[in-house]
Amino acid sequence: MDASALVKLFVPEPESDDLNEALVGLTDVIVSDLALTEMASALGRRTREQRLARAKAQRLYREASKLHAASHRAELTPPIHRRAEQLMLTLAMPLRALDALHLATALDAKAATVVTFDPRLRDAASSQGLFVAPNT
Repeated sequence: MDASALVKLFVPEPESDDLNEALVGLTDVIVSDLALTEMASALGRRTREQRLARAKAQRLYREASKLHAASHRAELTPPIHRRAEQLMLTLAMPLRALDALHLATALDAKAATVVTFDPRLRDAASSQGLFVAPNT
């Protein structure tokens, strides 16, 4: 699960219902440290833009941290960085560094599915044979 999905679990957005449907019954979700850090960035941005109260952002981050602690975790290791670099150099579609790290993490963990709302990450994950959820 990347940050675009993680945020939607805690901050109501139009796609949040689709995400909840896609996750029903799953017990083997992987949430990387990177996704949690990106979530903190997204919450901080919403706070600075005055779209979210700081106290609520902190509460949402604590809730996301609990989910992270209860999930399968994937560490960003040097081999994952090297795999992400190779993906960015070899894939025909543009892929940002953080998205490449999410994809490399999923591939390293032998995940069957990538949960994301990012169109570039969706395309890149599909190109690597991964199922992408939710199916939007």
